[in-house]
Amino acid sequence: MILAAFTFFHVLLSLIGIGAGLVVVYGLLTSRRFDHWTALFLTTTIATSVTGFLFPVHHLMPSHVVGILSLLVLGISVLARYRYKLAGGWRRTYVITAIVALYLNFFVLVVQLFLKTPALRAIAPTQSEPPFAVTQLIVLVLFALLGTLAAIRFHTGIAPEGQTGFVGAKV
Repeated sequence: MILAAFTFFHVLLSLIGIGAGLVVVYGLLTSRRFDHWTALFLTTTIATSVTGFLFPVHHLMPSHVVGILSLLVLGISVLARYRYKLAGGWRRTYVITAIVALYLNFFVLVVQLFLKTPALRAIAPTQSEPPFAVTQLIVLVLFALLGTLAAIRFHTGIAPEGQTGFVGAKV
């Protein structure tokens, strides 16, 4: 019973992180800073990775490796955003690490969907079948494109949350 509640909490954190992350990506693509969404995204995504280590397993699993990578990327993202305030190269560093963190969370979502959804499990029972590989490849390509566009479009003179355009620009 406690494990089921904890699993629900972990999944809820993950879904909130993904949802908030998609809003953040929209902000990056439109060069708008969504401060509250960013804080929610980073907090819930960090919490998702941390809670993933609290499940009762006794050996290192692929999910742990993804969790470690996610925490490393998120640490850099938090530094770039809050410590270095997106100055200079930290702007692009933040964009890339935020997109990578969201991708890793989404990667795990796809894995879990193929594990837990009967129709998807039927077409890729071991997750080494083409439907799973193609799905993950599509997700990777989409996030690479989003990351590239966001790195190009997100500027340091970004408008505060809720406003459009660049600071000092005509809109």
